[in-house]
Amino acid sequence: MRPVRTTGPRVARSEWAKLWSLRSTWITLGLGLLFLVVVGTIAALQYRSSANSGQPMDPDFAGATTYSLALFGVTFSLIAFGVLGVLTAAGEYTTGMIRSTLAAVPKRLPVLWAKAAVYGALAFVTGAAGALLAFVVSSAVLSSTSVAMSLSDAGVLRGLLGVGVYLGLVGVIGVALGSLLRSTAGGISAVVGAFLLVPGLMSLLPKSWRADLTPYLPSNAGESIFALQHSTGSLSAGAGLLVLLGWTALALAGAAYRLKKADA
Repeated sequence: MRPVRTTGPRVARSEWAKLWSLRSTWITLGLGLLFLVVVGTIAALQYRSSANSGQPMDPDFAGATTYSLALFGVTFSLIAFGVLGVLTAAGEYTTGMIRSTLAAVPKRLPVLWAKAAVYGALAFVTGAAGALLAFVVSSAVLSSTSVAMSLSDAGVLRGLLGVGVYLGLVGVIGVALGSLLRSTAGGISAVVGAFLLVPGLMSLLPKSWRADLTPYLPSNAGESIFALQHSTGSLSAGAGLLVLLGWTALALAGAAYRLKKADA
């Protein structure tokens, strides 16, 4: 009997099967979609209520648009996508299944590339679909207000796809950190720290340092990808994408090095 060759597509199909066999995949992806749609809808409803009340507009909604309100939930959603990315890689180390995986794929690195590609693609599609749904619902809620927008408005479709790209890369970074740290708790802490904690701590730095460093943080660079309007000092969509790709490549390089050099 001829041995079965281990190829990239076969490894990817194996990772796809493992990903969808886990209940956590359905639950966490569902939470990611829920955060995108529900938080955006709540923001749109609150804005319409404020606009119809005749009272001064809440300062939090100053300059808001249908697009920005619809995407209020992106920050919450990235936590779900990043956590699932960590679970995709670190979960096998927790259960010990990684030994069987690496026995089947002795070259090791194809396992990491397959995990990152499969989950990254899934996160991209899910994130873009969730952003589109959130925008459609918010557009219906705000259709009679002065901030009404439609999918045909300049940059909207590109921006919604940009949300998918952002969340897809967040997922890949989660996979890389899960594989690098080989700990679910450690990987989740690293994702939350990189995307939520570090941006907040930047306020402790001198103002000149913040201006130079903040645009290049993973979270700020990612938000530049789908922003319709860019403030002074922020990156363009293309530059933000390149910076986030750089962070993703750095995380994958660290994961690849440990996977190749350290025992499972």
